[in-house]
Amino acid sequence: MRAAVLREVGKPLEILDLEQEGPKAGEVRVRVKAAGVCMSDYHIMNGDWPLPLPMVLGHEAAGIVEEVGPGVAAVKPGDHVIFSFRPNCGHCRYCAEGRSVLCIGRNDTPRWRMLDGSARLSFDGEPVNQMARIGTFSEKVVCPAEQVVKIRGDLPFTHAAIIGCSVATGVGAVIRHARVAPGSSVLVIGCGGVGLNVVQGARLAGASPIIACDLLDRKLDLAKGFGATHFINARTEDAAARVRELTGGLGVGTAFDAIGGEATAVFAIEALAPGGHAVLVGIPAFAARAPINPAQMVYSEKTVSGTYYGSVRPAVDFPLLADLDLEKRIDLDGLISRTYRFDEINEGFRAMLAGEVARGVIVFE
Repeated sequence: MRAAVLREVGKPLEILDLEQEGPKAGEVRVRVKAAGVCMSDYHIMNGDWPLPLPMVLGHEAAGIVEEVGPGVAAVKPGDHVIFSFRPNCGHCRYCAEGRSVLCIGRNDTPRWRMLDGSARLSFDGEPVNQMARIGTFSEKVVCPAEQVVKIRGDLPFTHAAIIGCSVATGVGAVIRHARVAPGSSVLVIGCGGVGLNVVQGARLAGASPIIACDLLDRKLDLAKGFGATHFINARTEDAAARVRELTGGLGVGTAFDAIGGEATAVFAIEALAPGGHAVLVGIPAFAARAPINPAQMVYSEKTVSGTYYGSVRPAVDFPLLADLDLEKRIDLDGLISRTYRFDEINEGFRAMLAGEVARGVIVFE
């Protein structure tokens, strides 16, 4: 079985032939059909998120269940599924509250190994880790059954794959986390894969205006197609002044930082109207720190929050997002700028970093 493995920080992924054990109790084996190319994978590749190597990367994917281990009842062979990169133990305080993306019930084993602490992959007799216990840049994945969600069979696998991260994170940040009200003003900072989904989530919520901000005009052009009404190129304009101009000097009701950086987090807060809400969506380097103005927070009653995975409930929201796509209420086809063969995976990362695509997707034969 072939998989794309990171063996050294700063180096390209290597497609290697790995040995794979079959599923044990509570696990499934899935044939991967499509996998998205995401900045989160690159954070590991460039060392922003130091994790133990070698590791199969990939966390945004969909496929078909081939085999289930003892005790698995939620899915069966032949089911179409989307991978979830978060566990769902079902019994910790957060799972019990319906906030399964914050699950703490699986913290007793490393998040790059199975729930029993062992690996299912090996190369030359040595264990190979799996990103988020899934590692979906792989022809087949063995993972905990709780990390796959059954979906309808008529959804294209390319669409299903991107629901598993960028769509859920972006749309969920608006609908599930911020609960943006119709008519509320929204600023979206960063119009990559996640940011474009924040834009279409804001459109779905009935927000107005929807202000898109990026450094590249081609990404702002993409944002227009997903519902943005006003546009700021922060490379050529004073972005803060432009936000004030577009909002009568007040600022926006909700600002989303889809980049995950120190400067963008500060901008999201400063762009708010009094009583506004800044939502940090993009995940920065672990060492990043953003200075805020506490007096501004107090006097203006501003709120800052983070949202992980869009605060979605994968078992509930993945099928819902699939329905919204097939009902044409969100546009997933327009997000997929380019597809790649598995052996073109490093080209997918090059194009992503160059800002050439909204989302690139690896399609497996």
